[in-house]
Amino acid sequence: MTNDDQEIFWSQSAGPAWVFLQSQMDCLMQPVLDLVLEAAVLRPGDRVLDVGCGTGASVLEASVRVGDGGHVTGLDIADTMLDLARARLADHPNTSLIKADAQNHAFEPGAYDALISRFGVMFFDDTVAAFGNMTRGLAPGAALTLATWGPAPDNPWFMEPASAARDVLGPMPKVDRTLPGPFAFEDPARIMPMLEQAGLVDLQCATHALALTPRGSVKDAADLCCRIGPADSALQYYEASDAERAMVSDAIALRFAQFDGADGLRIPASIHIYEARNPPDRP
Repeated sequence: MTNDDQEIFWSQSAGPAWVFLQSQMDCLMQPVLDLVLEAAVLRPGDRVLDVGCGTGASVLEASVRVGDGGHVTGLDIADTMLDLARARLADHPNTSLIKADAQNHAFEPGAYDALISRFGVMFFDDTVAAFGNMTRGLAPGAALTLATWGPAPDNPWFMEPASAARDVLGPMPKVDRTLPGPFAFEDPARIMPMLEQAGLVDLQCATHALALTPRGSVKDAADLCCRIGPADSALQYYEASDAERAMVSDAIALRFAQFDGADGLRIPASIHIYEARNPPDRP
């Protein structure tokens, strides 16, 4: 997808689903947001840019950390998701939202002390250009903290629904995971040179094993997967009937049962945290 395609996809297809499922998705992804904010070490008074902020959960939590003297600007390409974010942030005056493509938005030079992102940077059609542009808005020495999906085989939240849908419906067209999409940043050896080419320094990537925390039962999680993600894509691709949808959901539930325990459903995940800095002497 081009960036324009991404805008259409997140505004008209995935975006409405995320808005409808916002509370479930926030609950599911809370451990990843915790990881981002722990690594970012935001300080009171910081001016923060949150790239790919979606429906605003990350903006909200970051705004608490920077306090009344700081400010968090959420940026997203999808109006659909930003509309909900605006409603959620209405009572938080130390926040603002921008509807823009971070690859070409005219950022105010030096406007931000930190950049954070939870799953918001894997979709640019030109990663080097995007980060080169975003860093123009960062103060010298500003830190970047980015959460992305680690290797696809280590993320059953994607792999199990995809496999279940394939067993029920048939194979999907093969996807090049290096193209813009959830796993575009799964290989640090490919991504780190891009970030360096964009002018960033002090690059590092740490891979964290954690558990995603979907709300409700195994069946609830399976039904969620049928509304967003690879199973949803397969259901749309095959124009599945209600009966086939139910079969896919049941197949996912059987696969997710292995992750159900006394503390509820805990689905293993592999998450990369990329960290970098804007050069301290960058004009």
